[in-house]
Amino acid sequence: MQAMTPAEETRSPLDFADVTARLTNASAPDILRWVEETFRDHAAIASSFGVEDVVLIDLGSRYAPSVRVFTLDTGRLHPETYEVMEQVRRRYGIAIETFFPERAGVEELERGRGYFSFRESIEARKACCAIRKLEPLGRALASCEAWVTGLRREQSPTRAGVDAVERDDAHGGIAKVNPLAAWTEADVWACVKERQLPYNALHDQGLRSIGCAPCTRAVKPWEDVRAGRWWWESAEHKECGLHRK
Repeated sequence: MQAMTPAEETRSPLDFADVTARLTNASAPDILRWVEETFRDHAAIASSFGVEDVVLIDLGSRYAPSVRVFTLDTGRLHPETYEVMEQVRRRYGIAIETFFPERAGVEELERGRGYFSFRESIEARKACCAIRKLEPLGRALASCEAWVTGLRREQSPTRAGVDAVERDDAHGGIAKVNPLAAWTEADVWACVKERQLPYNALHDQGLRSIGCAPCTRAVKPWEDVRAGRWWWESAEHKECGLHRK
């Protein structure tokens, strides 16, 4: 077991009930200030470089500058996603920590089940996500006491109950912080315009939530934000497991 740092040894256990009560109605800057004061570089922003995540990185650069940024490169991302990653890296002068899936797992999956096994069933799709996303996420969070996400309640039925701060029991009880939980999509784009932020060009093509290329499509104006993710599945299944309770 890795030895604790002096800061970790003196840090009091987090009272999630108290923190959640205090920050439920706090602004995103205030939530991020709390992350900075509490965790500093023991926290990291998880970014897939959709518009919410770019907004979050911009806010983090101002209110939580010690917090790191990481991404999961599944090996199936759109070229436009890499373009905005590079724009963000240059604009903020940050080293984006990139985590890839384990080679052996991907090779075994594709050798045994082909290249589109995720379309066969929900179980098969979740198996692909487990290899390409969940395992790398576990490594990304191994050095974290908190992670920060761009989850918003408005995004989909599966995210309607998101709190500003949650205890993430799936990853050892660390804090999961969602500063944009109460934001609307209009709030996000207003911030992009005001701050003149770079954003993924796929958003201009009707993709409102962006993941792996084979699993993402444009949505109609009346559909929810995540309707284009795994569009062959019903709404209650549209999570890869990164944000499981």
